[in-house]
Amino acid sequence: MSTRGDIPVSVNTPTPAPVRAGPKEWAGLALLLLPTFLLTVDLGVLWLATPYLTADIRPTSAELLWITDIYGFVIAGMLVLMGTLGDRIGRRKLLMLGAALFIVASFLAAYSTSPGMLIGARGLLGIAGAAILPVTLALIAHVFEDPKQRSTAIAMWVTALSLGIAVGPSVGGVMLNSFWWGSVFLLAVPVMALALVAAPALLPESRDENAGRLDVVSIVLFLLAILPVVYGIKKVAEDGVSGLVLLSLAVGILFGVLFARWQTRVAQPVLDPRLFTDRVFIGAMVLLLLGLAAMNGVQYLLPQFLQMVSELSPLRAGLWLIVPAVGLIIGSQLTPGLAARTRPAYVIAAGALLSLIGSLMLLRVGNDDAGVVLGITGFTVMMLGLAPITVLGTDLAVSAVPREKAGSAGAAGQTSYELGLAFGIAVTGSIATAVYRSELGSSAPEGVSEEALAAARDTIGGALATAEELPGPLGEQLLAAARTAFTSGFHAAAAVSAVLAVGCVVVALTLVRGARADAEEPSPPADDSPETAADRSMTTAADVGAR
Repeated sequence: MSTRGDIPVSVNTPTPAPVRAGPKEWAGLALLLLPTFLLTVDLGVLWLATPYLTADIRPTSAELLWITDIYGFVIAGMLVLMGTLGDRIGRRKLLMLGAALFIVASFLAAYSTSPGMLIGARGLLGIAGAAILPVTLALIAHVFEDPKQRSTAIAMWVTALSLGIAVGPSVGGVMLNSFWWGSVFLLAVPVMALALVAAPALLPESRDENAGRLDVVSIVLFLLAILPVVYGIKKVAEDGVSGLVLLSLAVGILFGVLFARWQTRVAQPVLDPRLFTDRVFIGAMVLLLLGLAAMNGVQYLLPQFLQMVSELSPLRAGLWLIVPAVGLIIGSQLTPGLAARTRPAYVIAAGALLSLIGSLMLLRVGNDDAGVVLGITGFTVMMLGLAPITVLGTDLAVSAVPREKAGSAGAAGQTSYELGLAFGIAVTGSIATAVYRSELGSSAPEGVSEEALAAARDTIGGALATAEELPGPLGEQLLAAARTAFTSGFHAAAAVSAVLAVGCVVVALTLVRGARADAEEPSPPADDSPETAADRSMTTAADVGAR
């Protein structure tokens, strides 16, 4: 405002138009999309590689579960910490550090000689993934100032995630047909190396001068609460209830209480307890946990069923697994339009009922030729039905809280998403393992030594290896019994998914029934930069295809 004599005169300063991105910025986007794409490809190829790494390094059933789910547990625990670290030290720098760690961990995983070594390498991959995922989106928000271009870039980022899921199994099938199982971990190495070399030239540095403090204590307490409980669940599947199981569960609960108390004392909690006073927010968190657990438990077992029970080659199994991934993508595309016409709760409930139908179809799968078609069809129906939860879950959580809490709600949604994926493998996989071990123990043919039977009962991969060492008829009988037992374990996993789907219906029609899709979108606090807001909340909304 200026004055003319004693009369104030308003001067309207036009807001400068946002700078439109040029070729360099779009090249930078391509660089960011490549590691994002490879992070999801890596998951699909690991599931297909399970039979081969089982035959080579002979993990126990519990170790095999750790190899698969430790990645998700580490990401769930460290995403928020890595987002804050990127704000403080620079997002480009953290991207490069994450890429370097991913390269090292990939080589360790590829050339692992023991289950423990592979579990450790997968944990390092989880740390690297937690560093890469949030900063890629934050850098996109920083580079693309024009709103329309930014929306296009973010849509391409989401597409890269979904495309990785769709093509991951087929890529894994091609690799496993030609190379050893460790090769699937080397797919990302050239891309991460390219990110290290090209990032300084194509991407600007970006940081937040008002970044929050690094709350390492919260992350440590969170992991100490989750991992002992998971360990206890897996030990029950292996050995039944024991003193060690009860001790591990007690330790996890103790650290869970300490984590909750710590969150009430820090200024910027990783998981704000005050958010859980809203029933819609609680419902959204439960939906993400149950829905993703229902999906990922079956997704972990189905590739093993296709290869070790139905005897498909890795390539054929990978091609079949594209179908459910496409079902998830189609469901994700249909969900926003359906939610705009009716309440999101009704869309989620209808989808959960569809998922229930898919789970019931999986209960009819047998170890015959028809089992492949029925298994893929049932899982495709499941994925189609669970898509609304993956799309709407975090949006419901963010919309349920005040604007200034949107970042915290988004982080909580991301954590629930990752925990659902990881617990799906841990819990459902443990139940399937317990059923497999029990049934094979009672149905194994006479003449199999205790040592051979113990190896066969551990994993179906162990059963295949043991059967090859036995005389012809005896080996064939053991193999047939193992395949029947694994099918029973797969049925148990499908039953768990059916129960979880019913739980989703109940939660949708009770806790989140009043939520609407046209609720005002919570905006970030005024002191947040665009890239910080993206780092805190857009990651969670867009990460519908992360795994």
